[in-house]
Amino acid sequence: MSVSKRKLIASRKSARFFLIQALYEWQIAQSSLNEISANLAADNEKFAQANSEYFHELLQNIVQKRSELDNTIAPFLDRDVTQVDPIEHAILWLGTYELQYQLDIPYKSVINEAVELAKQFGAEGSHRYVNGILDKIAKTVPLRNGEK
Repeated sequence: MSVSKRKLIASRKSARFFLIQALYEWQIAQSSLNEISANLAADNEKFAQANSEYFHELLQNIVQKRSELDNTIAPFLDRDVTQVDPIEHAILWLGTYELQYQLDIPYKSVINEAVELAKQFGAEGSHRYVNGILDKIAKTVPLRNGEK
């Protein structure tokens, strides 16, 4: 793997880390996306290492498509989508969005990144919940089926 490919992967990983925080804050505080982005950048030195373009693209698109993403997620939940913990919800939005729209990222990588974020931010055992749901969603995405 080339150095530039490794840097891209690392910067996207960092973008996802901050994206979960931004989506959580957006759900809880209902602040504007611009305000949330500015606060994250100002409060975290490591934000500069994140792929800013990827962060902003996904933040805007996930918020814009949240109803569509919830409709994709809902059939695989054991509760109403409104009852999902905000951190898990943010991770499921991200994972579902990447599975459906970021086809350059292998589905196993999408799920693995989401599981790692759930381990980092979620409640105990949430990584298993996230893994199970995203695995089921991956099987429903036509272009992802051929990947297996």
